Amino acid sequence: MAEKVSNKQVIFKDYVSGFPKETDMYITTSSIELKVPKDSNGVLLKNLYLSCDPYMRPRMRNVEGSYAESFKPGSPITGYGVARVLDSENPEFKKGDFVWGMTGWEEYSQITAPHFFKIQHTDFPLSYYTGILGMPGMTAYVGFYEICSPKKGEYVFISAASGAVGQLVGQFAKLLGCHVVGSAGSKDKVDLLKNKFGFDEAFNYKEEPDLNAALKRYFPEGIDIYFENVGGKMLDAVLLNMRIHGRIAVCGMISQYNLDIPEGVHNLMNLIVKRVRMEGFLVPDHYHLYPKFLEIIIPHIKEGKIVYVEDTAEGLESAPSALVGLFSGQNVGKQVVKVATE
Repeated sequence: MAEKVSNKQVIFKDYVSGFPKETDMYITTSSIELKVPKDSNGVLLKNLYLSCDPYMRPRMRNVEGSYAESFKPGSPITGYGVARVLDSENPEFKKGDFVWGMTGWEEYSQITAPHFFKIQHTDFPLSYYTGILGMPGMTAYVGFYEICSPKKGEYVFISAASGAVGQLVGQFAKLLGCHVVGSAGSKDKVDLLKNKFGFDEAFNYKEEPDLNAALKRYFPEGIDIYFENVGGKMLDAVLLNMRIHGRIAVCGMISQYNLDIPEGVHNLMNLIVKRVRMEGFLVPDHYHLYPKFLEIIIPHIKEGKIVYVEDTAEGLESAPSALVGLFSGQNVGKQVVKVATE
């Protein structure tokens, strides 16, 4: 018989309407065998870091046909994470490998059909693979370079700019020689954008009663590229300020995720008048570019040309609080949950 160990888990209670609460999840302990069944093609993981991401909020609803499957009530939450392989019946992974990809919010996960990236560059903190070297980093890269086709000297606006994706998009744009402005929800985050990430300007959207006027102040000549993370009123104001042949990469709309009835967008006529291209994207469609992305990002990190900020919550017990806090902007930088030491 294989050894059994206790396995602490974060269980999703039931589908959520309105703003999520910590009580929509609960901690329980089960047990798990430290051995993968023979010929199962699966792997057994010890989870080290878990990623809190905005796309997880829609998964708390019972939505059919979404790109991200809804959480199953009574089962562990799933999301991106970093883990160490404890046992493997899969030829692509061996015991001791570090991997990142979709895993359970639990101490140990047995994955029967693993789709992971093996971590080759272990000279960086492993937590980076929940962010700058993982899905959010790829999201920033794909959205900015592949969707927006940026050019030197263009005017770039990023909403929710201090988050895991926004902070990187702004730095990519600065490296290219663009003029970059970001919005965030607190003075501390605005200071971070300007003083650490090198944005040309940043503003607290909560202190701007007229977003259209604010954007005209920061972009008197208009916006060439908008990296959309917020939606709603922010998108409506941006549409009024886009330049001819501008591009909008629609990454997320976090202002809408807790609303039962989404806000309408009223200024879409500007897409026609200004010949603006607005395109949504899903990063898994572009994972074939991951090796190319690493070739670009790793030298930038080593040379100090790109900096990165994490907000780390300690212990699996802190995961519900960390996830809920993401939707009220409590995190500064990439929200990570540390489950175990390496």
